[in-house]
Amino acid sequence: MEKNYFAHETAVIDEGCTIGNGVKIWHFSHIMSNCILGDNCNIGQNVVVSPEVILGKNVKVQNNVSIYTGVICEDDVFLGPSMVFTNITNPRSKVVRKGEYAKTLVKRGASIGANATIVCGHDIGEFAFIGAGAVVTKTVPAYALVVGNPARHIGWMSEYGHRLNFDANGLAICPESKENYLLKNGIVQKLKP
Repeated sequence: MEKNYFAHETAVIDEGCTIGNGVKIWHFSHIMSNCILGDNCNIGQNVVVSPEVILGKNVKVQNNVSIYTGVICEDDVFLGPSMVFTNITNPRSKVVRKGEYAKTLVKRGASIGANATIVCGHDIGEFAFIGAGAVVTKTVPAYALVVGNPARHIGWMSEYGHRLNFDANGLAICPESKENYLLKNGIVQKLKP
C-alpha cells in the first residue's frame, strides 16, 4: 500500500493509526495506537499523540505538544508550541484512572497559544483564541479570546485571528476579511454576506 504522507525517520507510528494524505510528521514524534490524523495535518518535532486521539483536516501541531487520549480536534485547529492537554482531573501516580479519561473537544478553527494548558472536560469553541500561557479551566465559547491563569474572557476574535470591536448595535467588522460579526446575548456569530 502506498504511503501518501511524510514521516521523518525518527518518528514512531504505532499500529492501527489512520494517517491522511499530505500529513507531515517531524523528528522524534510519536503517534500512538489507533489515532486518526486527517489530511494535511502537520505534526511538529517531539509531539506525543496518545492512543485514539482524533485530529481533523489541516490541524497544525507545533513542537513539544502533548495530546492525550480523550482529545478531539476538528478541522483547521492550531496547537501552539509546548501547549498541553490533560485527561484526568485528579491524577495520582498510585491510583489508576485509565477508565476515567475526560473528553475535550477543540472545535473548528480554534487556536491555542504556546505553553497553554487545557484542563480536561472543557471544550474550546469554534475560532476561539487561547492566549499563550493560559490555563483553561472552563468551557470557552466560539470566537472568544481568553488569557491568563486561570483563563479569563477578555474579548472576541474573527475567523482571521483579529480582535473584534463591537459597536453599540453589537456589530463588528474583521479588518482583514471585511466579514461582519454580531454579538448578541453573549454569543458571537458571523453574518452571511
